[in-house]
Amino acid sequence: MFSIGDEYEIVFTYRPLLRSERHLKDQDGVSHFIRTIVMQDLQSGHTNRIVTRFPPEPNGYLHLGHARSIVLNFELADEFGGTTHLRFDDTNPRAEDAIFVQSMIEDVQWLGYRWERLHYASEYFEHMYDCALVLIRKGLAYVDDCTAEQIRAQRGTLSEPGIDSPYRNRTVEENIALFSAMRAGAFADGAKVLRARIDMRAPNINMRDPVLYRIAHEAHHQTGTQWCIYPMYAFAHPLEDALEGITHSLCTVEFEDQRPFYDWVVRSCEMPHVPKQIEFGRLNVTHTVMSKRKLRAIVQSQEVDGWDDPRLPTLSGMRRRGIPPEAIVSFVKQTGLSKSNGVADIKMLEHIVREQLQLRTPKTMAVLDPLRVIITNYPEGTIEWIEGEYNSDNPSLGSRRIPFGRELFIERDDFLLDPPASFYRLGIGREVRLRHAYFVRCHDVVYDDDGSITALLCTYDPETKSGSGFTGRKVKATIHWVEASHAMPATFALFDHLLDEHADDHDDVRVLPTSRTSTQGYVEHAMADAPIDTRFQLLRHGFFIRDAKVPDQTIYHRIVSLKSSYPK
Repeated sequence: MFSIGDEYEIVFTYRPLLRSERHLKDQDGVSHFIRTIVMQDLQSGHTNRIVTRFPPEPNGYLHLGHARSIVLNFELADEFGGTTHLRFDDTNPRAEDAIFVQSMIEDVQWLGYRWERLHYASEYFEHMYDCALVLIRKGLAYVDDCTAEQIRAQRGTLSEPGIDSPYRNRTVEENIALFSAMRAGAFADGAKVLRARIDMRAPNINMRDPVLYRIAHEAHHQTGTQWCIYPMYAFAHPLEDALEGITHSLCTVEFEDQRPFYDWVVRSCEMPHVPKQIEFGRLNVTHTVMSKRKLRAIVQSQEVDGWDDPRLPTLSGMRRRGIPPEAIVSFVKQTGLSKSNGVADIKMLEHIVREQLQLRTPKTMAVLDPLRVIITNYPEGTIEWIEGEYNSDNPSLGSRRIPFGRELFIERDDFLLDPPASFYRLGIGREVRLRHAYFVRCHDVVYDDDGSITALLCTYDPETKSGSGFTGRKVKATIHWVEASHAMPATFALFDHLLDEHADDHDDVRVLPTSRTSTQGYVEHAMADAPIDTRFQLLRHGFFIRDAKVPDQTIYHRIVSLKSSYPK
């Protein structure tokens, strides 16, 4: 059993998928069985114009799993000249909030999609109430005084039929009077519910008199205190689809067992339009979870920095981390679509992000673990400005001026006091090129009282300036650096996997202690004045973006590292 946001359960059962259902191809060879169905419906005249919808419940933040539904609904409608609605299924005021509504609107827009109409389930509350009265008058609904526990026990099991409620045979007049009193606020929460009157012995448990309405004296983020009874999602959703003229109601595969009830609601409420529900497999991703319940538990544990923590698979978290929306759309498309749930490797998304950022980002220099370098033969108080292109593979990104002076910072691991023969960077008596600048040779080190190295003493060769055509000798390594007096101090947040590889298989999820580490260093002068949403490729370290949530602090998030372990 699987409960959706309420004490009255919607039950899902497992049915093995036929092999023919798992992977279908349309005439163009695209692995997309829903596209095939839509094409057939248009060709047969079953529908003239496709209308889809993305209908999230505003009880949390959208995540990578939702992106599959967003891409599917919007792009399918767009391909066939149809339209898509954005609709908030806001039927449970206890769990929903206007904050989630705004976040979802921003997420869909960020992915690049625009809807034709914006709707709320709460717009239709009056119509849904009238539909419930239609069912009561037809003898297809009744007011029940049983508790949620009693109703659950009456439902039976997959192998045993259900038991009729003692209130199942109330008269139409009595049910109308009680339902009207429910709306008027005459009863406390949980005192009564409205149930469909279908078949307590149906093989599909979802047809065993499911709950249609419950009492909840809760203020609603759209309707305020206008209502104290609210429709259940399973009752409201088909009515919304029918009222909006949705032609293809696309949902994840766990709702397949709900389809008979979906059709029953549309038919029994005498709706003029009949949508077609089609199910598709959920998208799960390694090292993370696609469950709002599990994500909520992670957020409430305070092991992460809210719903937009850059480690989370929420769209707001990935936006804050700097992942391009185009990469998410590409990832969703490349994972394909079938009727069975699938698991995609998070490394695939990271690989797509690298490919998209490689040519789009300026390459700059930053030192994450700084070691001071003093160039003893460079004139004190002198700053030389060097022209350096941003990305040699994309000249359109232009160039910037890089300050060079007597004192610099390099990475601490670019120096070894006693280097092996295979180490080509700095050591006593060794020479390297400073990127965009000169050859430098280390001749001594400076220690503190604890015996730790605090600075390197080096000399530079003014004849070896980059671009000068110097050919007198060669060095085996080029290292990056940052000039000390113009360097901007920064904190670098380095992210790894949030959870273990198969976290979605477990109820208890634990954030890995290695999922976030931070270090203090410096970025080069040109990065200081860049727009806060500029993505940079920091040499040797990866792709980074400044944290826009704390603009008064200089914190850079690593989007992905430079090296990919995902097989092409």
